[in-house]
Amino acid sequence: MVDRSFLCWPFFEDRHRDFAERLETWCARNLPVAHDDVDAACRELVTKLGRDGWLKPTAVDPAVPAALDVRTLCLARETLARHDGLADFAFAMQGLGTGAISLYGTPEQKQWLERTRAGDAISAFALSEPRSGSDVANMDMAAERDGDFYVVNGEKTWISNGGIADFYVVFARTGEGPGARGISAFLVPADIKGLNIAERLEVIAPHPLARLSFEDVRLPASAMIGKPGEGFRIAMSVLDVFRSTVGAAALGFARRALQESVKRAGERKLFGAPMAELQMVQGHLADMALDVDAAALLIYRAAWTKDNGAERVTREAAMAKLFATDRAQDVIDRAVQLHGGDGVRSGHIVERLYREIRALRIYEGASDVQKVVIARQVLSAARKD
Repeated sequence: MVDRSFLCWPFFEDRHRDFAERLETWCARNLPVAHDDVDAACRELVTKLGRDGWLKPTAVDPAVPAALDVRTLCLARETLARHDGLADFAFAMQGLGTGAISLYGTPEQKQWLERTRAGDAISAFALSEPRSGSDVANMDMAAERDGDFYVVNGEKTWISNGGIADFYVVFARTGEGPGARGISAFLVPADIKGLNIAERLEVIAPHPLARLSFEDVRLPASAMIGKPGEGFRIAMSVLDVFRSTVGAAALGFARRALQESVKRAGERKLFGAPMAELQMVQGHLADMALDVDAAALLIYRAAWTKDNGAERVTREAAMAKLFATDRAQDVIDRAVQLHGGDGVRSGHIVERLYREIRALRIYEGASDVQKVVIARQVLSAARKD
């Protein structure tokens, strides 16, 4: 059994504990799904999650405006990731893809949220470009004003849900100022003329990914999310909310790796005794458990801080994402070692975790970028003192 004692921590309210327990039961009955066709699997997961009400936390309810509950988002991602990495992906992208609309969308734009929360539409977040991944302010995609329209040209790449999304939240340069000050956000339906899937991208832990091409895509001015030039701030605000949840997904992977390793150590015999009696094995398990609990504390601190009214949690979220993803990589590597040959056997749960975790140290701010973010926050606070 996986350790659930963390739910008693003071970060959580009874509603969070109830949510986690109900989702755990649902996951045990419905996951994992077959991954043979990742597009079909993701569509199936979005449908199931929406049908059973689990996508409601990913976006605000247009009828009852309220802030996103980051603790619930983190609990959902941790639980889903522990059972099925693709289920976590399907859930997470419904949130990331609609985050800008939840935070800044017009009433008309928020009508999409009714569909994404119900699992009837799939969303995507289109920020990265071939020349600008972590360096968002350096993007090339341009949206030029033409009367009541914007004409968009350029490319986006490494776009999750690319090829299966019903709409994309796209960031493009509109020229109000240099760098970050000249970027705006747009809601773009997937079937609009001029938007094409230029390439499907394959990665070591398969999920829908694509490079998108925009050729003279004409968007009505009403497609803009927020105001002209606010795109960078919107993107950072969305990442501020969802970056902690990336750490939560990594925590789910790490908890599963620890769970499988404890089981292995109790069942496998070496030199006439269970592996669990070997002090070196005990040392590995202790290090893994320490990393899991430390990551959980950072993640739920960041989520609690945001839920309790902090306008920004840039430092807290960056720490949570950096530590949780890096340490989960180490926890899973130790799990592979403890499983021996089985740990690298294709299809084994530990082998799947090993492939799943690596991307989390790159997307939504690579580990090295998070260190820069944390350092800048620390230095800025010191200057204010």
